[in-house]
Amino acid sequence: MTEDSYRQEVLIITGMSGAGRSTVGNALEDLGWYVVDNLPPQMLRPLVELAGKAGNNLPKVAAVVDVRGGKLFSDLERIAEHLREGTPVRVLFLEATDEALVRRFEQVRRPHPLQGDGTLLDGIAEERTRMLAMRESSDIIIDTSGLNIHQLATTISETFSGEDTPGLQLTILSFGFKYGLPADADLVADMRFLPNPFWVPELRDLSGLDRAVSDFVLDQEGATEFLNGYASALAPVLAGYQRENKRHATIAIGCTGGKHRSVAVAQKLAGILQQQPGVAVSIKHRDLGRE
Repeated sequence: MTEDSYRQEVLIITGMSGAGRSTVGNALEDLGWYVVDNLPPQMLRPLVELAGKAGNNLPKVAAVVDVRGGKLFSDLERIAEHLREGTPVRVLFLEATDEALVRRFEQVRRPHPLQGDGTLLDGIAEERTRMLAMRESSDIIIDTSGLNIHQLATTISETFSGEDTPGLQLTILSFGFKYGLPADADLVADMRFLPNPFWVPELRDLSGLDRAVSDFVLDQEGATEFLNGYASALAPVLAGYQRENKRHATIAIGCTGGKHRSVAVAQKLAGILQQQPGVAVSIKHRDLGRE
């Protein structure tokens, strides 16, 4: 692997309190970033050095730095500029109007960190003053005033996702109803409308991963119609998941024991859904191997 493969990408997240730093941190974690919240600026260099030693295990590191650091925050601009000399560092600044910030603080019923004995607007004004220089030196500025948390997460995903980064991690999970429904399934389909290979002596000890069982299941009346219809029905669902920034989803395919029909159909369905734009598909067979 080349040396460039191990170069770290560092993002400093800062901006106005109440502008959505936590939402941004969560969205970046979903994209595979290592995120540290409320980091004193003086800890940025040790973090970058630690990430560098981790090599390709920590290729993308984000740190949330804000006025909660108190007097330590005043060093952020100088430290960020110093880090830029040897590391690809970007600064993301989150902005919002006074009206939006007041509304958000009132909703959570928490004081502004710089409010002290003054009003909420006093705290916001003081923070804007302290943030001015950092805002002017930022690489990316996002105004979150008109964005809800889902829209902000989508904005972050669009900004920081690589072209080859899937918008949705989709798991196709086969299971047996007699062992219980998967607790984490978003959608469940029942394959017990198809004849059970268990009752075919030469297929009983095989699984849906075997060609003979797969052919038997998929050749049954209704199997192809189900697969084509279900895949068509799922297309707008998966596209909608991506629009709503749902990063992970599980489609469970069940039969009696989770060995034959559900496995064969899950394998086939995964192959079809892999063609869906922005979707990365993985397959798990929960109950395969159970007696």
